Amino acid sequence: MSRFLLNGQVAIVTGGGTGIGRGIALVLAEHGADVVLAGRRREPLESTAGEVEALGRRAVVVPTDVTDVADCENLVRQTVAVFGRLDILVNNAGGAVTKPISDWTPEEWHQVIDLNIGSVWFLSRFAANPMRTQGRGAIVNISSGSSFFAFPMGAPYGASKAAVNNLTMSMAAAWTPSGIRVNGVACGAVRTELLLEDAKKHGIEETSLAAGNGMVRLGEPHEIGYAVLFFASDAASYCSGQTLWINGGPRG
Repeated sequence: MSRFLLNGQVAIVTGGGTGIGRGIALVLAEHGADVVLAGRRREPLESTAGEVEALGRRAVVVPTDVTDVADCENLVRQTVAVFGRLDILVNNAGGAVTKPISDWTPEEWHQVIDLNIGSVWFLSRFAANPMRTQGRGAIVNISSGSSFFAFPMGAPYGASKAAVNNLTMSMAAAWTPSGIRVNGVACGAVRTELLLEDAKKHGIEETSLAAGNGMVRLGEPHEIGYAVLFFASDAASYCSGQTLWINGGPRG
């Protein structure tokens, strides 16, 4: 079990105030990591920071727009300034609305691409610098099951997450020799406020969201957190360039 411990390590979690990001941050803190929480809204970040501190770990809030390159650089700079190191980057921030392909505006397309893949590109490159200096680090990119199949009601989202999977492999190929492991977690349907609100907007019941998986239930944010913990910890010391699909299993 000691290989899952993150004592003395520092993790950045983007989108860390709510939903999956909050679940990831708490799991990492439970296993010894100090956490830097990044996102656009300070209030939920502060709330999660209080929960991290209640676990006996340090938490720093850095309001960040991950679609802004300067903000991405500042996030890494502030992390290193406060803690003197950066061991784990979790590129969790992301999202999109659901609607037919013909209804997407050019601005919405660029927003989704910047949020879901642009942030991974820029933040990972900034984070790789201190990790390379340390000779080790772990980057975990949060993807989606929609990266593996047709998703006509969220085509830009699915396409951007498929790009995340490929970028995960490319970064792993580039950086693993320097001690930086890069992996991904593709999420199935997970119980978040955003998912439930979107389902309600389209008249979809919660039971229908989980009908396609073998467990016939939604995943919980902390269950994604434990998959991230695996990739972030020494338990995955021989693993890089992989994307693990956490989806409740197939249904016959």
